[in-house]
Amino acid sequence: MTIEIKVPPLPESVTDATLVAWHKKLGEAVSRDENLVDLETDKVVLEVPAPASGVIAEIRVEDGATVVAGDVLAILEEGEGAATAAPAVAKKTAAPVAEVSVAAAAAKMSPAVRRLLDEHDLDATVVIGSGKEGRITKSDVMAYLKSHSDENVTPGDPAPELELGAVSSGPSRTEQRVPMTRLRTRVAERMVEAQHTAAMLTTFNEVDLTKVMSLRKRHKEAFEKEHGVRLGFMSFFAKASVEALKRYPAVNASIEGNDIIYHDYVDIGIAVSSERGLMVPVLRNVDHSTFAKIESDINIYAGKARDGSMSMEDLTGGTFTITNGGVFGSMLSTPILNPPQSAILGMHNIQERPVVVEGEIVVRPMMYLALTYDHRIIDGKEAVQFLVSIKNSLEDPGRLLLQV
Repeated sequence: MTIEIKVPPLPESVTDATLVAWHKKLGEAVSRDENLVDLETDKVVLEVPAPASGVIAEIRVEDGATVVAGDVLAILEEGEGAATAAPAVAKKTAAPVAEVSVAAAAAKMSPAVRRLLDEHDLDATVVIGSGKEGRITKSDVMAYLKSHSDENVTPGDPAPELELGAVSSGPSRTEQRVPMTRLRTRVAERMVEAQHTAAMLTTFNEVDLTKVMSLRKRHKEAFEKEHGVRLGFMSFFAKASVEALKRYPAVNASIEGNDIIYHDYVDIGIAVSSERGLMVPVLRNVDHSTFAKIESDINIYAGKARDGSMSMEDLTGGTFTITNGGVFGSMLSTPILNPPQSAILGMHNIQERPVVVEGEIVVRPMMYLALTYDHRIIDGKEAVQFLVSIKNSLEDPGRLLLQV
């Protein structure tokens, strides 16, 4: 019996997808629910699982092609083909435990890593993974390629002699043309859209994180023991943002045509850098979330960003966004709005700096804050007061508990 492998229904507002890479070849045996191919949309990578065990009898769409929902990607021959292939597979898997562990770890990789392995015709089992539970990362593959390219050059070998009259061309100068991924293209489009449609302005402030850091240090072990998740800084900023958004609802609003949409809930997008590019998963109902819930949700999304399993639902919506360039060492930046939202908060690196407190120069852990906002609906006064509200909450965290 033959089964058509089709493009599954695509997320709402997504019209087509790009076939990134096949993970099975023509004539290869597959197991039920095994991922056959990756499809990349504007925001997420979709995996197409095998509906049954069998053998790939025909591949109709090659890597790089654009497909729409319902397109036939391949033909699967179900039944005897899979049964005859099973013994050979069983023999191969009768390997030492160490080898099985390496193979299992190698299977846990993002679509971007799989694509890189395919491009260089590499077997995943030869690359040592440095990620969690032996997961192979993009940097692991690049390190492997570099080390093996270096092995082809013997240290101390004399440089080849030039023929009489020959001229040395100097160091090699190469270029590589690589098409943008769909995600990178979509991010670029949205950034340009924000520049052209919103009246963006950025206001700055700085915050003394002495009390937040002290509170976190005192309670982080008890917090982790009680809730099973580490207490980070993002939950403090999220909760401080909630209190500020309640006071200044325009910052939590969006424009639709000639109307302003005010939201009575707070869904905060957290900008996350992944191998595929920038993603902004959304924490829902943060105004009703605990510190533990916020930290737990962030950890879940971080894992999804690493393994490429982020869904369209994870990335849809949001009334306000927080981005943290400080994790990369940024001291100051002007973040770009995430349409149709009207504001985005930029966090930066924490550095000890001399500041004047009550007439004395003291050293404090300081962070610059940036709020980029849409001046069409948010006045400068509101933007400044919003940022001051966040500053006050973080410099006196008791305000977050008392909601004052």
